Amino acid sequence: MTMIARVTDGLPLAEGLDDGRDLADAEMYKQQVKALFKNLSKGHNEASRMSIETGPYVFHYIIEGRVCYLTMCDRAYPKKLAFQYLEDLKNEFERVNGAQIETAARPYAFIKFDTFIQKTKKLYLDTRTQRNIAKLNDELYEVHQIMTRNVQEVLGVGEKLDQVSQMSSRLTSESHIYADKARDLNRQALIRKWAPVAIVLGVVFLLFWVKTKLW
Repeated sequence: MTMIARVTDGLPLAEGLDDGRDLADAEMYKQQVKALFKNLSKGHNEASRMSIETGPYVFHYIIEGRVCYLTMCDRAYPKKLAFQYLEDLKNEFERVNGAQIETAARPYAFIKFDTFIQKTKKLYLDTRTQRNIAKLNDELYEVHQIMTRNVQEVLGVGEKLDQVSQMSSRLTSESHIYADKARDLNRQALIRKWAPVAIVLGVVFLLFWVKTKLW
């Protein structure tokens, strides 16, 4: 699985069009990817490169120029090759579509990029080719410091932050309601306190006015 999305709003821009018949629970993994993009759009995970373990697979992603490039591989697949594959996609995607990324308004606006994804994927499938062995031995590209986390941990953090945000909004709304009620109660208390005084003064003033008219 390979997906490319805009980080600012999670909009999917392109996807490797595999039919998913050879992948058990393919739809579940796609939903996890969409949830991950949603979290990234909210700034819940700020690492520009990360590996996320999910069942027997690993999501690897890189973020460059407000775009997230993600692929899912077997756990046994070399991490170094996975990230170099993503770098190749990033370089070509920026070259071909860079000017339209921010203005894209519909999902999968760059679906034709699938052609390049499929062609590049074939180059990386066999880790034993001379080309890929050379990439594995390339000391200029290291991935040791890229963090690896669990998908439940990553998505769980986003859900907890959403809950905290919702709770904060609810408390703010309720505090406004309580403040309005407190003002109403204070107003009613003032009315109850001074209404009798106002009535007495009104009666006295009325009697004084009547007396003045009679005399």
